[in-house]
Amino acid sequence: MLLSDVPDGLLVIVKEECETCQTVVPALVDLASQQTLTVAVQDHPGWPTEVSPLDDSSLALSWELNTEVTPTLYQVTDGSATLLTIGWDRAAWRDITGMPQLGEGLPTHRPGCGSITQDPATHARLTAKDEGRQVFASRTLELGPEEDPHEAMFTRGWTDGLPVVPPTPEKVRAMLAATARSPEDVIAHIGPNIAPATVEKVAINAVLAGCKPEYFPVVLAAVEAVASDAYNIHGLAATTW
Repeated sequence: MLLSDVPDGLLVIVKEECETCQTVVPALVDLASQQTLTVAVQDHPGWPTEVSPLDDSSLALSWELNTEVTPTLYQVTDGSATLLTIGWDRAAWRDITGMPQLGEGLPTHRPGCGSITQDPATHARLTAKDEGRQVFASRTLELGPEEDPHEAMFTRGWTDGLPVVPPTPEKVRAMLAATARSPEDVIAHIGPNIAPATVEKVAINAVLAGCKPEYFPVVLAAVEAVASDAYNIHGLAATTW
């Protein structure tokens, strides 16, 4: 569902797991009885049953609107949306809707909850989908539906037994976003095979090691440093020195 599918009028983005959204259901019912109101739910299609909500479990509408908080109230006109207010503020909702008794008996204010689109993993997935392309030069390894990713990485020699993080496209993309350097930039040649280490390859390994994206620029600098002639990583790795 996209914004173009929403009729002119008021639009509210909600999710059932949001306590504030649960609180304002009576106000939504009252509002729907007097005005054109569309309610779109992010998590559980069909909730709340009192207002015949639209299913936004794909998050397409919430993503298009850049919704950050539930509930969020919009005004939709000719396929465009104007953000009116976020969370629940009884005075603001009454003023916006022109209904002075709206929300009678409800709390005066509730801050709302984070939109599902703001969950880090979901945000990365939606960003990748929005870009519509994979920028990775590295090959993708597909695992079987019953294959455990951690066991698979251990079997392939990607870990010496210590925990590692599966380098999913979303996680690698988030790591690459922490630097302005291009993924294909070669930052060093690593011995003993003098293999080129691209920013992308370092990002993949940084994810495996559990590195946070904000540390990635330091990791890149460290890789460049240890690959220098002065450091002599080949000598350190291949002898007892």
